[in-house]
Amino acid sequence: MSIYEITVKGLKGQDISLSDYQGKVLLIVNTATGCGLTPQYEGLQKLYDDYQEKGFEILDFPCNQFGNQAPGTVDEINSYCTLTYKTSFPRFGKIDVNGANESPLYTFLKKKKGGLLGSKIKWNFTKFLVDRNGAVVKRFAPTDTPESIAQDIANLL
Repeated sequence: MSIYEITVKGLKGQDISLSDYQGKVLLIVNTATGCGLTPQYEGLQKLYDDYQEKGFEILDFPCNQFGNQAPGTVDEINSYCTLTYKTSFPRFGKIDVNGANESPLYTFLKKKKGGLLGSKIKWNFTKFLVDRNGAVVKRFAPTDTPESIAQDIANLL
């Protein structure tokens, strides 16, 4: 299976094929608006501003599985991120990243890059870097800042 065969839900519940992002370098992130790591949105937006024109996309998946830190509706989350952090990268519908209802995207990502502590996503702002061919090349911990992974992204562009 390829990442480009996966379909996710957009902000309005519409199906979006990840094949729309074929040929791009992707950073896929599970996010939350009420988390101590939420200020990472600022660094994520800087990465997007720096690299988007070179074929880079950030795919933002709000997730409420960790400490109920993304309790709002997708519209409320989108408004908050857009107004507070001026984010302009694609945001999708809320998902589960672990458990019985986990998104097929996260099943795929975790299978490719389980991480040091196994495949389970441990917290908000876990990041997966995908190359232009759809290969999952690296998994970053929630505490890895956007600034600290900029060179990894630049190397793929």
